[in-house]
Amino acid sequence: MAWFKKTRKPITAQEKVSRVPEGLWIKCPACARAIYNKDHVESLQVCQKCGHHFRMSAAERLRMLLDGPWTEHDAGLRSTDPLQFTDTKPYRSRLDASIAATGLNDAIIVATGALDGVPVVLASMEYAFIGGSMGVVVGEKITRAAELALATNVPLIVVSCSGGARMMEGALSLMQMAKISAALGRLDRAGLPYISVLTDPTTGGVTASFAMLGDLNIAEPKALIGFAGPRVIEQTIRQKLPAGFQRSEFLLDKGFIDAIVDRRELKATLSRTLRVMIGMPPPKPSAMATAEAQAELSAELSAEPSPESTPTDG
Repeated sequence: MAWFKKTRKPITAQEKVSRVPEGLWIKCPACARAIYNKDHVESLQVCQKCGHHFRMSAAERLRMLLDGPWTEHDAGLRSTDPLQFTDTKPYRSRLDASIAATGLNDAIIVATGALDGVPVVLASMEYAFIGGSMGVVVGEKITRAAELALATNVPLIVVSCSGGARMMEGALSLMQMAKISAALGRLDRAGLPYISVLTDPTTGGVTASFAMLGDLNIAEPKALIGFAGPRVIEQTIRQKLPAGFQRSEFLLDKGFIDAIVDRRELKATLSRTLRVMIGMPPPKPSAMATAEAQAELSAELSAEPSPESTPTDG
């Protein structure tokens, strides 16, 4: 019998506590670059290396495009689940979960404000709310946005980010396509501009209606835009689709959209376009900008040799 006995303890792996707080870095899905979160926000969620455009929330779009505080309209509209729809879970449960996750009552925010000094009505869709799908509430809010633009005599901008019509509301969601198109027709007859901004993704009934009815249809780079998805099309026609099919660059080449604009240039582009459309003069340069321009001009003139000091032949 041994006098001493050594008790063997099981070896347990000790997790090292990271000194780096979570959420400081974001990985670009296109180029795998690690992006510092602060730089990511400053670049409007665009990768500075490869130009990949991350998806933005509806509220972030409004903050990006409007000059300052905006006034939201019809925020209280909420779906009543008219069909009492249930698939893997009740539609009402999906609505409650999306409302809790996004803080919105449906997949769109309609606001009025100024875009670089130009008064506008701006509607921005929220993809995190059931894929940005268009139901009765989304259709009603965009229709009211067009009517508000008509009543106040200002341009309308709609930023689309949607998977299409909301299947949980059936034919009622499909009816919104015609309702919105009719409201945009009244806006067109009044001579008021409507600009459609298409982001990744813009598909289904949204593409088949108001997203493609703009006086100017602008898309972000490499955004997926189309009616049916590429996989469904390939299975239907039994052919391999060309490279880049249904992306912004492919659609611009085929004349399906009017322009592709980098998100960092979008506000300036919309401002110039709207001012031309409504006949509004360009904004006056600020005193600081004028002083900087004068200083640059003076520096250029002082750097040039004077005519008296220029040597001549002979």
